[in-house]
Amino acid sequence: MSRDLEQELKQRLQQKKILLMTHLVLGYPSLEVNREVIRQMAEAGVDCIELQIPFSEPIADGPVILKASQSSLERGISVEACLRFGQEMAAAFPRVRFLFMTYYNIMFKYGETAFLRRTRDIGLCGTIVPDLPPEEGHDYLAASKELGLAPVQFFTPTSSDERMRQVAAQGAGFIYCVARRGVTGKQTAFDHGLERYLARCRQATTLPLAVGFGIGSREDVAMLTGKADMAVIGTATIKLVDAKGPSAVGPFIAELLA
Repeated sequence: MSRDLEQELKQRLQQKKILLMTHLVLGYPSLEVNREVIRQMAEAGVDCIELQIPFSEPIADGPVILKASQSSLERGISVEACLRFGQEMAAAFPRVRFLFMTYYNIMFKYGETAFLRRTRDIGLCGTIVPDLPPEEGHDYLAASKELGLAPVQFFTPTSSDERMRQVAAQGAGFIYCVARRGVTGKQTAFDHGLERYLARCRQATTLPLAVGFGIGSREDVAMLTGKADMAVIGTATIKLVDAKGPSAVGPFIAELLA
């Protein structure tokens, strides 16, 4: 399935100039709202969706996603509820490729192989675990690939060319290219430094490149077109739902892809 994800994304890129991956925190503000937001995302043409299982200390997340995670946990969201919801969404929207995003503590407590096997069995195609570097994730990487899941790996602007090649060799599906230093949510500057970084990313791997952290407008997506394969929208949609409700998501996604 991990190889399938890579090939499917590459096939979609033959029809689209750039793909779109969105992100939401499960249980925020509720699973009912999540359900409606995903429906609108799917109908607007989103290719992949990250389903974030809330964790109490999400080190890669900025204040918006941190607040959403804390709120969801306070409302009593459980890992089991997230897994069941993921199964429901994967069945309801088969054109969208769903991945779980969470932190290693969640997977460790559940049981690494058991979590990954459950992820595969309910129809998701991979996982994104930002606090597990490949040097510490041998069992996770091996189990993911044995189960046909994509263990998505990260490039950062501080990664050397050699480090990028080493990381890419451990990943599958696509590479998540962090657009800048820091946490999610802050604005990313689209300058020559970012262009040079993305060019280095491209040279390091044949996997599709997904770029996230601070991507939030049609202009941002347009700037990435031709330099990356998939734009990742996270904080922007959470802010939108907070401000205008879930009905605003469909038009927003349609505008991004226009």
